[in-house]
Amino acid sequence: MAEDRIQDIQEYVSERLDALAQTAEHPQKAMLAKLRRGVGRAPGDLPELWGFFLEGQPGEWESRGGPPSREEWAVYLALTLYALHQQGRSTREEDGNMHKKGESLGRAIRKLLDPGEAPEDSSVLRRFNALATANGMPERVHYLRGIVQLLRAKGIPLDYAQLAVDLYLLQSPESAAHVRLHWGENFYFTQPEENAKEPDRNAQEKEN
Repeated sequence: MAEDRIQDIQEYVSERLDALAQTAEHPQKAMLAKLRRGVGRAPGDLPELWGFFLEGQPGEWESRGGPPSREEWAVYLALTLYALHQQGRSTREEDGNMHKKGESLGRAIRKLLDPGEAPEDSSVLRRFNALATANGMPERVHYLRGIVQLLRAKGIPLDYAQLAVDLYLLQSPESAAHVRLHWGENFYFTQPEENAKEPDRNAQEKEN
């Protein structure tokens, strides 16, 4: 079922990130450094990362000798981009973890705008539009990499379990349109921080 697949991706990424956050400081830094080396590479290119992003994955996610599966791409990109976002920060510090549940991509990018800056005048929006219209996962990671670097510089967190789901759904034309719309809604329909709540839309998506 589509809903089960989406939930499995969210849970898998959340469990990986939780385990990493609870790892002792030295091995945690070493693992994050390895993951950062995987940014811009395809799943499976670096054997040193196989265990971290493949161990425990459901068998139906396997590529079975072909290109990386949709699930493998989504999980791999979420984990490696998180490592880039987390660079220079400790998960032991208050507000140090750059994975934050409910912080959608659209909302996070909106926070990159300067006070009083109109979205249409911002280079951030051009980057966001380029990401939304990118074709293929290598092109998407190119734009996401730049956006994550901007978020890191300002200490703005992101929900990486939700990003993994978005990246999974973007790989299907039927569900990609829903992801793009949701990103746009989250960017433009801003809410006061204390009242903001990420809507649960995942169960509405259909697997193809």
